[in-house]
Amino acid sequence: QVQLVESGGGLVQPGGSRGLSCVASVSIIRFTPMGWYRQAPGKERELVASITSGGSTNYADSVKGRFTISRDNAKNTVYLQMNSLKPEDTAVYYCNTRPPVRVRGYDYWGQGTQVTVSS
Repeated sequence: QVQLVESGGGLVQPGGSRGLSCVASVSIIRFTPMGWYRQAPGKERELVASITSGGSTNYADSVKGRFTISRDNAKNTVYLQMNSLKPEDTAVYYCNTRPPVRVRGYDYWGQGTQVTVSS
């Protein structure tokens, strides 16, 4: 059974911080690279951070130095710590494998968690 459950979103003021969590089913996360993606209104979904099973990380230029991805394999959980948030970080944030897990031929996504950066 595929499971991706994101949480932690909300309203944040510019310059603020927020931490996101994602609990994934064991069949997905174990030994698998994971990523945080986001989709802003009217834009395509984009990968913002990724982490290998061994802990190596990579970031989109737009979030480099501000976001930190981490994982706890024992808890089947991936985290995204977001600092110095900007209004352009406003989006629905999703976690998934990298590349995204596929179910019956389609990319599977959880419900995501909304992050709104506004004063």
